[in-house]
Amino acid sequence: MATSVTSFATIKSQFDAYIGDIVYATMTTVDKKGRPRARVLIPVWETVDGTPVGWLATYKTPVKAAHLAGNPHTTFSYWTPRQNAVSVDAVAAWVDDLEVKRHVWDLYRRTSPKGAGYDLGNFWRGGPGDPKLHVLRLEPWRIQVIRGTDLHSKIWHAAEER
Repeated sequence: MATSVTSFATIKSQFDAYIGDIVYATMTTVDKKGRPRARVLIPVWETVDGTPVGWLATYKTPVKAAHLAGNPHTTFSYWTPRQNAVSVDAVAAWVDDLEVKRHVWDLYRRTSPKGAGYDLGNFWRGGPGDPKLHVLRLEPWRIQVIRGTDLHSKIWHAAEER
């Protein structure tokens, strides 16, 4: 059974708890022929003016860059054997601004939600200005959280679908 909600605040605590517990998400993109490609990554999330915004510190691989250039829509799927799950449908955009990278660096350090971050310095020794560090801004247009005990889900949609 699914329930639609109009405010992200309605699902935020469950969203944060599940992501903080699960941590790793499968990110799916599609190539120019519409074929999916999945990889496991750790995005971090914050709420800005009542709306969720995700950030992904990542390497700008040729495959990921080509897929997102052709279609910026992506899905992040979180799942635990207890059947708790979160699905985030979002639009991704590369951000090169150093101040944004500093902000994202700090979010990962603080772990947002708690448990989901890590020290980016383990991968990018040059700090936020490391030329190999790339950041994707994730703007969700649909988020579904599923409680495994009864498989009840709540679905939030952005005011404007992207």
